[in-house]
Amino acid sequence: MPELPEVETVRRVLEPHLLKKKITGVQIHNAQVIASPSPEQFIAGVTGQGIAAFTRRGKFLRLLFESGDSLTVHLRMTGCLTIEPQTMPSEKHTHVIFTLNDGNELRYEDVRRLGKIWFAKSGEEDVSGVKELGMEPFDSALNAAYLRGKCKNSKKPVKSMLLDQSIVAGIGNIYSDEILFAAGIRPDRACSALTDSDFERLAAAIPERLNFFIEKNAISFEEYALSKGKDYRNTPYLQVYGKAGEPCPVCGKGLHRIVLGGRSSVFCPHCQI
Repeated sequence: MPELPEVETVRRVLEPHLLKKKITGVQIHNAQVIASPSPEQFIAGVTGQGIAAFTRRGKFLRLLFESGDSLTVHLRMTGCLTIEPQTMPSEKHTHVIFTLNDGNELRYEDVRRLGKIWFAKSGEEDVSGVKELGMEPFDSALNAAYLRGKCKNSKKPVKSMLLDQSIVAGIGNIYSDEILFAAGIRPDRACSALTDSDFERLAAAIPERLNFFIEKNAISFEEYALSKGKDYRNTPYLQVYGKAGEPCPVCGKGLHRIVLGGRSSVFCPHCQI
């Protein structure tokens, strides 16, 4: 499932091919992915818009238009965005096509149709959920004091805190395991049991690990196009996620798997306390 590093990869790859382009038409093949407004209003609102910026907020991607209007996309589990020539046949699960004025199309594909797209006019309430997101992991204000203030009295596991998008935006199941391993903290430790030193290590590990995986996911536009935006390159660099029973890369002892809030978590009981 795409988390912040994968979503940021999409942004970096597609941004140069979207800036200053104009959307001259919209085709909706499956209205299920259009969250707001109605398909008819969506088409009318997006058609003719000039693209001023392509940004990311947490796991959301946003097209910001010259008019001040915006389009927000959440890829969820299987959604992907690609830019293809208008002459190239679309894939089976292509649900929305945005025709660009340069002969290409921005296409939204989603096998399971779990992703959503929102359009909002300037000044209208944004109902995508972006406004409810917490701090970006790379914000300089994300420090030990911020994390401590958000959860020091909570008995919830620290992993649940990392997955709470209202505290830190963009972290999912994969990178929460990697962050906690780097910080030397068990995923099931209660937030209220964390020490000042724990919060310091956690605040340092969040941006460091996410930046690391963003760089490992780097891919050219040509490579991205060949894989239809589905070739993520982080797997060889994961230290604990999905590796239950394997040796810890630091101490060599077996990694353990537990379930917290219905989510699988892998950690080293020797290196994480």
